[in-house]
Amino acid sequence: MTRWLVTGAAGMLGTDVVTVLREAGDDVRAVTREGLDVRDPHACLDVVAGADVVINCAAWTDVDGAEEHEADAFAVNATGAANVARACAQHAAVLVQVSTDYVFAGDAATPYAVDAPVAPLNAYGRTKAAGEWAVRAECPSSYVVRTAWLYGEHGPSFPATMLRLATERDELDVVNDQRGQPTWTRDLAHYLRALPVEQEPFGIRHATATGETTWFEFARAVFAGAGLDPERVRPTTSDRFPRPAARPAYSVLDNGSRLPPWSDALGRALPALLARG
Repeated sequence: MTRWLVTGAAGMLGTDVVTVLREAGDDVRAVTREGLDVRDPHACLDVVAGADVVINCAAWTDVDGAEEHEADAFAVNATGAANVARACAQHAAVLVQVSTDYVFAGDAATPYAVDAPVAPLNAYGRTKAAGEWAVRAECPSSYVVRTAWLYGEHGPSFPATMLRLATERDELDVVNDQRGQPTWTRDLAHYLRALPVEQEPFGIRHATATGETTWFEFARAVFAGAGLDPERVRPTTSDRFPRPAARPAYSVLDNGSRLPPWSDALGRALPALLARG
């Protein structure tokens, strides 16, 4: 039986990855940040030992915080990824490394191909792009999986924020000039497992929900799915909500992941999100 190791197992994605693996009857070790500091190369060597496949969900995900603390973000997203990759190579384990649409500038007019040049707009994107390079350099038996606009039951997410704000405000202004692919963590978790199980060729993959939308349209879909009036959500522009880190205006990835449409995924995800309150 394949022995799986999931790092960052307490995070929004990591929690779903562990759940999907256990539901499939896999032999899985779930390691949280307290159990493995990926910045420590010796700890990575020790923890990876005995694993056949490692899914690395450990990451610095505070996009705005990375602007002020880029070195700290780099230590996790780049150096940490390199440490995990090096440990996987030494122990002959396959690595599945999760990356992001933020490695691109967001100035395209058509979906980004896997071989499109990276040109991150912000510190977070720079650290993730460096992590991609390190993984591919250190561990040839690896998948780098870029995803986008993640949301899930086990962490802060855009739908959860919309549902909370719906109880606090009569109307919401949501940006309508950023396009992307809202991707449910549970659907992504199934895809991450399938790559090594189906022995797909190693390399870069794009794994996002099918279709595209804007944050405004996504918010209206959340409201409608929750039985709320979507007319309470009004469109606005990004300049109304300045943030420390620049966001790509176009985050659509050209992918062959065959993940379900984003609207279908939202319908399946909403019951658990609503149950959270």
